[in-house]
Amino acid sequence: MKFLKRYHLKHYKFSLILLVLAISAVGVVAVGSARKDLQMRQLEGVILGLLVMIVISFIDYKWLLKFYWLMYAGNLTLLTSVLLFGKTVNNAKRWLYIGSFGFQPSDLTKILLILFFARFLSKHREDMHTKKWFIPECIGLILPTLILIYKQPNLSNTLCIAALFCMLMFLGGLSYKFIGRCLMVFIPLAAIFIVIVLQPNQPFIKEYQQERILSWLEPEKHATDGAYQQQNSIMAIGAGQLSGNRNSVTSVKNGNFILEPQTDFIFAVIGEDFGFVGCCTVIILLLLIIIECILTGLRATDLAGQLICGGVASLIGIQTFINISVATGIFPNTGLSLPFVSSGLTSIVCMYMGIGFVLNVGLQPNKYDKEMIA
Repeated sequence: MKFLKRYHLKHYKFSLILLVLAISAVGVVAVGSARKDLQMRQLEGVILGLLVMIVISFIDYKWLLKFYWLMYAGNLTLLTSVLLFGKTVNNAKRWLYIGSFGFQPSDLTKILLILFFARFLSKHREDMHTKKWFIPECIGLILPTLILIYKQPNLSNTLCIAALFCMLMFLGGLSYKFIGRCLMVFIPLAAIFIVIVLQPNQPFIKEYQQERILSWLEPEKHATDGAYQQQNSIMAIGAGQLSGNRNSVTSVKNGNFILEPQTDFIFAVIGEDFGFVGCCTVIILLLLIIIECILTGLRATDLAGQLICGGVASLIGIQTFINISVATGIFPNTGLSLPFVSSGLTSIVCMYMGIGFVLNVGLQPNKYDKEMIA
């Protein structure tokens, strides 16, 4: 079978698996603390994700990347299906249902785009520096995905995927000079955009999104509405002090001061229950997972493998940074899960899929490249 190779288990990254299981265990405990009825489902998600990860880790990523255009088309098909047939929840259409089973395609999009651009950028590596059309073409390839996700509406995942795309382009060899020129244009445009979107009756963002930005800029004025959840999240993290405060009847989870604490604000639950020690533990575990992915990528046999590992590391880092920034008031309130920790079956399984591909990259030293199972 061409998609399997004769791997040596000594190259299997058991240290990475242990780190992922450790952070997942924290997630199961934290979700159970926030919503006891969801704890078993979180555990089921971890078990399913683990099985998917193991299977993917033994599938040759070089064989799989041959179907990169199929992945691209499949991603756009799923996102289009969300807009046409998706279920509307809280004024957003982000879920597809097959019978009673529902999943969020935007989570799978991140993994598919990492694989697609890993192949595309490695195949056209020289074009990045010699062809003027190359970067506009890459932007043209990512734009349909960003538009379809933004239309759901899902601004948080739109920004996450845009940041992931920028990281993949950088890792693929984008010139520092070009990045500098882009920043010189982007930063003033971003400032102008923020000024525009804060004006009343503008068409760029939804009213609730505008309210979140205003609440972030002026939390005191919106302490009882738009800034309510973030302010309570910050107080909950502070209330945990060094080792946590799990007995207070006025806690985030017991007092219902934050809606859906098991997802976007799971870091507040960890801060309140396990204090500074718990918060540092989560950050360190996720940082170690990112480092393991980067180290695996540095030893990859080709650019595609490097981009897969770098892409997964970037995805985990971007989502972690945004989620914790929201919980601590650094960013405006936006819905993005904390990797391996927040409740959500699709998110957990997709993150485990990413780790599975990283493990497969790590299984392929040069001397085994041509050893195929008949």
